[in-house]
Amino acid sequence: MSNNSEHHVVVLGASPKKERYSNKAVKQLLEHGYRVTPVNPTGIEVYGLACVRDLASISGPVDTLTMYVGTDRSAAMANEILALQPERIIFNPGSENPELAKQCAANDILVINACTLVLLGTGQF
Repeated sequence: MSNNSEHHVVVLGASPKKERYSNKAVKQLLEHGYRVTPVNPTGIEVYGLACVRDLASISGPVDTLTMYVGTDRSAAMANEILALQPERIIFNPGSENPELAKQCAANDILVINACTLVLLGTGQF
């Protein structure tokens, strides 16, 4: 893949609460030099980045969509997720959605069930 600064990562379910894994992911992605777009419907800020309210507000190609929302929320967003056409989706623990994963795979989107924090920490992101 391209260098980190060119790799666009969307964090779905980004939180300003430092104890949340989605918050830790935004922080570590930034520390690793990735271009990060946090998504939260309230439009709050996370580490100085303004959250976009929905996936439809994202422009340009997305390399990775990392999921921090539960199955019910991601199922309701399936059309938006597929329209985004990320190269890959990481379903973090607790966000797994087998039906959405099938839909993504059928649309040539790589699906990974893994922890973004572990992938970053072990150099496998």
